[in-house]
Amino acid sequence: MRDKFLNLFHKVYNLKNKIAFFPAIMGIGGALFAYIMMFLENRGISKYILDFLPELVINNTETARVILTTFIAGLISIMVFSFSMVMILLNQASSNFSPRLLPGLISNRRHQIILGVYLFTIIYCIFILVFIEPSGKKYQLPGFSVLISIIFMVYSLAAFIYFIHSISQEIQINNILLSIFTSSENKLKKIIEKEKKINATKPDTENWTSYNAKCSGYFNTISTKTLLKLSKENNIKIEIVSNKGAYCNESDILFKIDKKVDENIIERIYTNFNFSKGELIDNNYLLAFKQITEVAVKSMSPGINDPGTAINAIDYLSQLLILRVQKQDIDLVEEDNEILLVLNSINFNDLLYNVMAPLRIYCAHDIIIVRKLLALLKNLKTNAIKTEYKNSIDSEINLLLTDAKREIANESDIKKLEELGINS
Repeated sequence: MRDKFLNLFHKVYNLKNKIAFFPAIMGIGGALFAYIMMFLENRGISKYILDFLPELVINNTETARVILTTFIAGLISIMVFSFSMVMILLNQASSNFSPRLLPGLISNRRHQIILGVYLFTIIYCIFILVFIEPSGKKYQLPGFSVLISIIFMVYSLAAFIYFIHSISQEIQINNILLSIFTSSENKLKKIIEKEKKINATKPDTENWTSYNAKCSGYFNTISTKTLLKLSKENNIKIEIVSNKGAYCNESDILFKIDKKVDENIIERIYTNFNFSKGELIDNNYLLAFKQITEVAVKSMSPGINDPGTAINAIDYLSQLLILRVQKQDIDLVEEDNEILLVLNSINFNDLLYNVMAPLRIYCAHDIIIVRKLLALLKNLKTNAIKTEYKNSIDSEINLLLTDAKREIANESDIKKLEELGINS
């Protein structure tokens, strides 16, 4: 039962990042609220308020219908315009910056909720309009429900004004980079703080029993709390071999266990892994390095030629890499001073190479960008905690200088770069 609940949780967790998730839920909420108001109308709420505060109740059938019809038509127009603006934002981000930014922009909660507010109000107004009957001596118009629709309409207009402000901010690359950086920075800091509390070393897992992935996809999330509980209950140790955020094939080793266990326990372990066809920074901080690097590379393409954006992206990469050199290449989870879980991550050498390789290829011709990259590596080397990290940084400095010498013809520029590289 618990495993089925975990599977359902993972599916809902993935659905929440879809652009239609919150609008659909709020639209259903609009229909339910309309039925609640009709229940109250049948209990005489409009008649009761009319006796005490008649100015709050609309008591004319034609007026009520005109108001509701106008609201429905106007909100549909606003909703179409807002959705079009979201599509323009996504198209511009894809063409000018990187298609990899789209999942993060689509999952923007504020825009989803604003579209949900429109849908909530539209559906509510439609249901109230349907409930209005022809005038009769004993019939009481649902005037209070119409008043509520006016309040919702005012709130929708306020949401539309906020949406215009938000979309104008979201479309700016500086804010996109800041959002990516902040999300990744927060996750990295939490991981580093947890790592400082662990003094144990990684156990030898070479002879542990291996188990392959059952499906292909991006390894997004894992329930470490449940796995830790399974480890304690069954007196086993688990190593997650696949890197979080990496694409797993069915033939790849997913995890290892230090001893033979029942098939039922193996199946329970499998249920704690979540695979998908997309990636989000909320699930994996490493994606930020990939996204920011792609923004920098795209900005230096001949069609865009925006060195300023590349410099901003390199600044954010510098801060994230400084955080990364403060952590180990693996994550250990312990209980009672005993390591029960080992979670592998991409090692620093590969991460730095994946960041620097495309930047070297596309930016080696620009003396300003090369100097910026050398400054990044110099600062990174100062903050590195391990000797192998420093060796990787030295290797990247040499590779960057080699590519720059090939692309830059001016000997004076090359001399300045060499001096900066030697001092790194």
